[in-house]
Amino acid sequence: MRTTLPSRGPRGDAPHPAVPIGDGLGPDPWTSVPRPAAGGRRSVPHLLLGVLLVLACAVGALALTLQLGGSRPVLATARAVTVGQVLTAADLRQVSLPVDSDVRAVDAASVTSLVGRPVAVSLPAGALLTPESFGGADALPPGQAIVAVALDPGRLPREVASGDRVAVVAAPGPADGATGSTSGSGPAAPRSWPGVVTSVEPSDTGQLTVVSVQLPEGPAREVAAVPSGQVAVVLIAAGG
Repeated sequence: MRTTLPSRGPRGDAPHPAVPIGDGLGPDPWTSVPRPAAGGRRSVPHLLLGVLLVLACAVGALALTLQLGGSRPVLATARAVTVGQVLTAADLRQVSLPVDSDVRAVDAASVTSLVGRPVAVSLPAGALLTPESFGGADALPPGQAIVAVALDPGRLPREVASGDRVAVVAAPGPADGATGSTSGSGPAAPRSWPGVVTSVEPSDTGQLTVVSVQLPEGPAREVAAVPSGQVAVVLIAAGG
């Protein structure tokens, strides 16, 4: 005798089989969508802030460099010049000087106002130009002086110009000559003082030529004491 037992349903504690979602041919549309990374929205402001900080540091470093190690254009001599020489553009060149330097150098922007001006002192090539390089008592070296000599025509060579080496010669006056003849020693010898011409200008009347000569202070006082009309200027060759 065969007995048929009724089929038993699935137990309540048995796991249910997985039910596939979709057609099984492609990725799960629910599980394949990438999730945004945590904090992704906050990364952009942080990046911008970092860029701004880098730029601020770069600008600060540039400003500090310009302040501490910057330079400014100034003027120097391109070649040696002598006292009284009138400057030309070829005599000048532009150089750089630290902004914190204590040297009172002339700015390069003043080049046009310096061309045509005589220098008051002799300068070697490469020397910085300062306000003291152009006239005035402050520009003279210690112990030097400038004396003006008014000369009649014929007592000054036409070739004399600023910067020339000359000798200021004082011829003895009639009284000196008479005294020398009486003593039996003959006419007194003329006195001479070497110097450098700083300027040559006609007098206000145009009848005399006024020559300014730089020479030591003692001889300058002696030349100034010579009576007018007894002085002549002798041009000396360069290196003589």
